[in-house]
Amino acid sequence: ISYGQSSFGYDIRLSDTEFKTFQHIPGTIVNPKNFNDDNLRNVELNSDKYGKYFILPAHSYGLGVAVEKINMPIDTTAIAISKSTYARCGIICNITPLEAGWSGYLTIEISNSSSADCRIYANEGIAQLLFFRGEQCNINYAKRNGKYQNQPQQIVTSKI
Repeated sequence: ISYGQSSFGYDIRLSDTEFKTFQHIPGTIVNPKNFNDDNLRNVELNSDKYGKYFILPAHSYGLGVAVEKINMPIDTTAIAISKSTYARCGIICNITPLEAGWSGYLTIEISNSSSADCRIYANEGIAQLLFFRGEQCNINYAKRNGKYQNQPQQIVTSKI
């Protein structure tokens, strides 16, 4: 699945370093203000003639991390949208905006809205970043020391 520079953006890849899905633990509720990592389970990386892949079960949600480190210019913001190859299989990428001045490895949120288990290929394109240039903002993400600044190449869960 293609990746790299596109007409007005960049197609990022899903790393093969880790992928986790949410699991139901009776009596627990996922709380973005007090995230419990026990609600996530590691998914095995598989491989065959088509490449390396993770399995995302039907009607489930997973987290991965991008291969590429992103350094956003201070006058540019980006949003991510799902690649059509995955969208046609019911896979939706929900990546929050990359603010001006943000730097790090993106945590990629992937939802399987289909009723079938789906392969999510590692080291191949997963989402397209679309870039929007504007006036340089007074306080960019780096200057305000945003809580997700300089994310490592690993899954980063909710922070307060």
